[in-house]
Amino acid sequence: MADAEKRGDRSDLLQGTLDVLILKTLSAQAMHGWGIAQRIQQLSDDVLAVNQGSLYPALHRLEQKKWLRSEWRDSETGREAKFYALTRAGEKQLEVEKQSWDRLAAAVRLIFAQEE
Repeated sequence: MADAEKRGDRSDLLQGTLDVLILKTLSAQAMHGWGIAQRIQQLSDDVLAVNQGSLYPALHRLEQKKWLRSEWRDSETGREAKFYALTRAGEKQLEVEKQSWDRLAAAVRLIFAQEE
């Protein structure tokens, strides 16, 4: 049983959500895949756990869209790892996604504010 299933308090990520979380995480600095997953988990107070089976296809998809670039270099452990960074197009897309999330969150707040 996976950790997320054992804990019962972590959320599965939809593809679009994962994409925007990756873009946001990489807006601060270039990171390798494991570092991205750890950072998302850390920033979400362990609510969001990204598994490798979702993360690496998302990274490749974002790279194909030219929103990310990558390069191989030594990690903090001394092993070579593929580091990902936002491109200018990725920065622009992150802003588009942020505006979309802001609109969605506002709409959901309106719905929850309605009395039955």
